[in-house]
Amino acid sequence: MFEKHYESIMIITPILSDDQAKSTAKEYQDYLIEKKGKIINKEHWGLKKLSYSIKKKQSGCYHLLEFMLNPSLINNFELKLKQDERILRFLIIKLNKYGVEYEKKRKKKKKKKK
Repeated sequence: MFEKHYESIMIITPILSDDQAKSTAKEYQDYLIEKKGKIINKEHWGLKKLSYSIKKKQSGCYHLLEFMLNPSLINNFELKLKQDERILRFLIIKLNKYGVEYEKKRKKKKKKKK
């Protein structure tokens, strides 16, 4: 199966508890795995103040997912995110080879700091 490398950042509504926000992100991870995708990296950035209000919210819970998925399924994933009221905003980008290399270096630096 032909797969491409993607990165997605989701901003989840601050109304949910931290556990509920994490379970929301887990739902999307499970969805990707169900569709034969591969989760490469996941990060919970926590609650952050927004630069401007989105849907009358001043903050949001950020989650990053780095994954591989068949390009024909990315539109379904995007539609699922759009229809979820818990997601304030999201961004999905396709990583090229330089983006993949950068992410690997960033993960190594993060591990060294710990």
